[in-house]
Amino acid sequence: MHTPSQVPNQLKLTGKVAVITGGTTGIGRASAELFRQHGARVAITGAHAERVEQARAELGADVLVLRADARSHTDAEALATTIASQHDGVDVLFLNAGIARIAAFDALDVAAYEAEMDTNVRGALFTLRALLPRLRSGASVIVNTSLAALRGAAYMSVYSASKGALSSLVRALAVELAPRGIRVNAIAPGCIHTPIQAKFGLPAEVAEASQRAFTERIPLRRFGVAEEVARAALFLASDDASFITGIELPVDGGLSASC
Repeated sequence: MHTPSQVPNQLKLTGKVAVITGGTTGIGRASAELFRQHGARVAITGAHAERVEQARAELGADVLVLRADARSHTDAEALATTIASQHDGVDVLFLNAGIARIAAFDALDVAAYEAEMDTNVRGALFTLRALLPRLRSGASVIVNTSLAALRGAAYMSVYSASKGALSSLVRALAVELAPRGIRVNAIAPGCIHTPIQAKFGLPAEVAEASQRAFTERIPLRRFGVAEEVARAALFLASDDASFITGIELPVDGGLSASC
């Protein structure tokens, strides 16, 4: 498995304030650690108390770890209030919190629909709205979408729809927020090793077979790791991407480019 270097050659976020939702595990956690290595003052959120406490203990006092449910408008406002009390502005907002469920379309129920759409779409939208007054000119907003927004994914209809909505939101807000000097971009991860896969509830043999099948379709012939997505987020967060807005960057080993 490929593991990127842990030592930055040049600090890209020195003195900047970065907020990452869904930052206690997976891509969010890897991004928090990488952003901190590059000089950012980092705040992360998580919905589950146990994982929040674990992340707080592991990351240390220099990372602000807050409990916030992405589905909650009240939590979004509380997050904005807390950030305002700690920092005079925000330079990077990585809207990463999300959930994914596997289910046949004819088995879809209202509760499952609301859980995914409220977490993935409403959470990103209202968290951004709450923090928008805190975003400085030159700020970077990054939205975690998915390869499922770019290609069809069986048994993931609601997830795909939620990520497609975010893709459209990114393009619209890139235009709307440009006069404020705020860039808005998306990252679309493909097959990435993260804890979310264990939450699908698939039997081990089915999960292994699925991974083998996807690996054969990926031009680079492997799954990615969370640190590789974090490096793409770092690029979009940094001044290296100062003239880039409104894009959706696949991090998928070439899968979106293949037939």
